[in-house]
Order: sequence, then structure tokens, then C-alpha cells
Amino acid sequence: MVGATLLWSVAGVVTRHLHHQNGLDLVFWRSGFAALGVLAWLLWRQGLRGLARDVRYASPLLWLSAVFWAVMFTAFMVALTLTTVAQTLIADSLSPLIAALLGRLILRHALPARTWLAIALAIAGMGWIGWQNLHHAHGSTQLLGMLVALAVPFSAASNWVSLRRAGAAVPMQAAVMFGALFSVLAVVFPAWPVAVDLHDVLWLAFLGVFQLAIPGLLAVWAAQRLAPAEVGLLGLLEVVFGILWAWIGAGEQPAVGTLIGGGLILFALVGNEWWGWRRFRWEARTCMNGCGEGEGRPL
Repeated sequence: MVGATLLWSVAGVVTRHLHHQNGLDLVFWRSGFAALGVLAWLLWRQGLRGLARDVRYASPLLWLSAVFWAVMFTAFMVALTLTTVAQTLIADSLSPLIAALLGRLILRHALPARTWLAIALAIAGMGWIGWQNLHHAHGSTQLLGMLVALAVPFSAASNWVSLRRAGAAVPMQAAVMFGALFSVLAVVFPAWPVAVDLHDVLWLAFLGVFQLAIPGLLAVWAAQRLAPAEVGLLGLLEVVFGILWAWIGAGEQPAVGTLIGGGLILFALVGNEWWGWRRFRWEARTCMNGCGEGEGRPL
């Protein structure tokens, strides 16, 4: 999941170097290349017959996940063309909280206190970044961009719950491909003739394969094995990475408040994983020393 967030985070800095800034055109090309990338991987892994079988007998959760992917792919790129990278990424702050609530209501996942604390700290960090950046939002266009970006965390959280509900045994990788195709279909008519130059096509192909297809497949694998709230928390690393790349590669220097908020997010994420690892080690050691016969490892 960390690898997925690292690849996702390059979208902002690459977008800033494109000649064309029409969000719908960018969605069309990026999502189109993503669909081709996932299709190539699926054909290599299981062949045409295996792919056709998985699609024919697909779980309804696959199609639900595909819709969520489509919303994520479309809203994120449109938002990037309307406002700054930092403001676009701020919307992701709601993802772990929504995922935690949905996971509790739908999957009956009970989260430890440390994860709720990490969610609270991460949201506080994102809120601080948002408060600082709102002072730099000029005009209705940037505010509209932030509203469009809010579709991403709601769709992402619902997607993580759907993938976890499906479980690791259900093939869900094709959902990324169909989500990209749905995204293309959603914008093709309003964006037509989707004309971009060769420079932009090459960069959008890079984004489609390395910023959507590969991390999308990684995220599916991770989300089928981790609690939705944990996936949402780790997904916030995209915010930190994305602001860093935009600073280095596009000259969008973050304010001091943004750096403080990013540090708080990192502290929450690292603290949650470190404490969970320590507790796991302690429970494993306790079980080795004191578990009786037939007694399993403590949860």
C-alpha cells in the first residue's frame, strides 16, 4: 500500500508539466492508458480465457468497485486542473475516517484505540494544511476544485470496504480496468475531440501505466487483506509524497503550516504502524511463553 501511494503521488507534479490543462481530456487519455495497462497484465497473468471466465462469473462487488475506481480516476484529475496539488490532496483527509465508519457498520471491524487516535491526528494534520491553504485559494475555480476532489475520499473509502468484503480469494483486479473504461466513457463525449500533443500523450501514458494501473493493482491486493481504515490511513502518504514532489518538481513551495500538518500526518501513520508492530511482537512473545495447548495466538 505504501508503494501504491508513492506511485499515485506523482500525478500532481507530472500534470503541472503538461501543455494541455483541460481536465476531461487528461482523464480520457490517462484512464485509457490505465485500462490498456491493466488489460496487458491480466492477459499475461491468466490469458484471454481466464480473464473472460473471471468477468463472466464476476462478483457484483467487482462492478461496484469499478464504479468507485471510475469516480476516483475522474474526479482527481479534474480537481488537479482546477486547484493546486496541495488543495486537491487535502480532500483525502476524510478517507480513513469514512473507511473506519463504513468498516464498522458493514464489516463489523472493531478498530483498536491506537488506530482511532491515528485517524484523529491525521485529520488534524490535514485540517491544519487545509486551513493554511484556504487562505491562498483565489476565486471560485479553486474552491470548485476542492469540492470536486471531495468525491475521491468518499469513493476511495467505499472501494476499500468493497474490496475487503470480497476477500483475498475473489479476483478483483479487473475492477481497476473496468473503472478506467467507465472513466473514459464518462468523459469522451464532453471532451471530444480530446486533442493533445505528442509530449502530453507520452506523459499521460506514463501516468496511465505507472500512476494508475500498477498502483491500482497493488491497492486491490492490499485492500483485500487490510482493514479499510488502515488502507485509508496509509493512503494519506499520497498527500505527503504529492506535496513533496510538487515542491521539488513544480515549484509549488508549501507553507510552513503545510509542512507542520504533513509532519503530524507522518507521525500518526508511523506511530500507528510502530505501535501495532510492538503489540504484535509482545503478544507473540506472551503466547510463546504462556499459551497452553490448543490456545491460539491472541488477537
